[in-house]
Amino acid sequence: MRATRIRVRSRRSHRGPVSSLRRRPGRCLGATLIVALVAACGAPDGESSPQANPSTPEMRSAEPAGEADHFVPSTPENVAWGWFPIDKEPVLRVQPGETVRINTVTHAGATQSEEPVAYLTGLGLPRDEILQDVLDFWASREGRPREGRSGHVITGPVYVEGAEPGDVLEVEILSIETRVSWGINNTSARGGVFSMSYPGARPDDPALDIAPGTRHVIRTEEVDGREVALISDDIHVPLAPFMGILAVAPDPVVGQPGVTVPGVQGSRPPGAFGGNLDVKDLKAGTTLYLPVFHEGALFYTGDGHGAQGDGEVSGTAIEQSLSGVFRFAVHKDRSISAPRAEDDEYYMIMGIDLDLDRAARHATWEVVNFLGEEKGLSPAEALSLASIAVDFRVSEVVDLTQVVTGYIPKDIFLR
Repeated sequence: MRATRIRVRSRRSHRGPVSSLRRRPGRCLGATLIVALVAACGAPDGESSPQANPSTPEMRSAEPAGEADHFVPSTPENVAWGWFPIDKEPVLRVQPGETVRINTVTHAGATQSEEPVAYLTGLGLPRDEILQDVLDFWASREGRPREGRSGHVITGPVYVEGAEPGDVLEVEILSIETRVSWGINNTSARGGVFSMSYPGARPDDPALDIAPGTRHVIRTEEVDGREVALISDDIHVPLAPFMGILAVAPDPVVGQPGVTVPGVQGSRPPGAFGGNLDVKDLKAGTTLYLPVFHEGALFYTGDGHGAQGDGEVSGTAIEQSLSGVFRFAVHKDRSISAPRAEDDEYYMIMGIDLDLDRAARHATWEVVNFLGEEKGLSPAEALSLASIAVDFRVSEVVDLTQVVTGYIPKDIFLR
C-alpha cells in the first residue's frame, strides 16, 4: 500500500453556533405542496443555547445535541455497515419540525483489516486525531453481516412520526461540519471510471501509472477565514462538506441494483430511496425530498465528504467524518418517484440509472414532470424550457447506478 501525505498540519477549530435557515411557507416541492403537521415545524420554546464543539476527537464523538433538539452519536449500536436495514430498531424517534444532530464516521480508516491506530498512524496521522468512534466501530466488526453489503458506515435509522409509505420526507440540511481535520482519497490505475468493469471499457485501454493501494491523506485547515483542503503549497481546494449518503429505508427486491440478498440493499448504488447519491450540492442550505417506503421513513446518513467534484471520477471524494444537523417534515397526498432537492437558487431534479444515457433521460423526464406539476407548463413547453434554461450535470458516475441532476434556476420564474 502506498500513501501520499499532503501538507500535514493539524488544526483545532472553535466552532460557533449553527446558523438557522429561514423556513418559507409553501417552499417545499413548489408552491402547491401541503405540509403535514406544520405546527410542529418551528423551533421549540426554551431551546438550549448553542455550544461550541469540543476540541478533541474523543470528546467530539460524544458531543451533546447543543443547538439541535436531539443528538445521535455514531456509536457501534447506531450504525450499519454497508446497507440500510428495514427492520433495525430506530436510534431515535422525532416529531416533524424537530432538529437532530447526527454524527457520522468515514469508512476510510474504520473498515480495513488492519487495526485503525496502526493503519492511520502509518499513513502519518497523529494518534490524537483518530476518533474514538473509528476504534469502537472497528472493534464491533465481528458478527456484522457482510453478504450483499457495501463498505459505508451509516448512522441511523431516525424514525419520523407520521411518515407513511407513499408520503414524501423532507430533509432540511441545516449544517454540515467536519469532525476531524483530515480525510482520505483513493486512486488506482483501474479504479473509478478506469475500472475494466466500467461501462465502455475496452481491453486495450491504457492504464495510468498509479501504484496499487494508493491513499492520499489530505489535511483540512482554516486559511484566511475559510476551510480548505491543503492539496499542496499552491493548491487549496475550498471545503464544501456534504453527506454522500442521505436515505430512507428502501424496498429492496433481488435483481435491483445492489440487491443480491433478499431484504438487503447494498449501500453502493443510489436509487429512488436516495442513498449514495454523491450530489455535491446536498450541503447546508439545501432541502432534499425522498419518497417514503416504510412507516417512519427510517432516515439514514453517512459517507461524509469534505469536498468532491461532479462525477467523483476516482471513485472517492475527500472521505471525512462529518456531523450534520437536519430538520424533517412529512408531506401527505403527494408522491415523487425519485429524489429531488432545492436551495435558494435551484430546483435539483435527479435521474438515476445503470446507464448514464438513461439517467440523463430520466432526469429530463422528471424535470418536464416537475415543470408541469409545479409551474403549469405543458409537456412541450416544459421540454423547451428544459433545453433552453436547465443545466443537466453528471453528479456521480462510479457507484454502479449513475446520477444526472437537472438544475432549474429559480430566478427565471417571476412568480
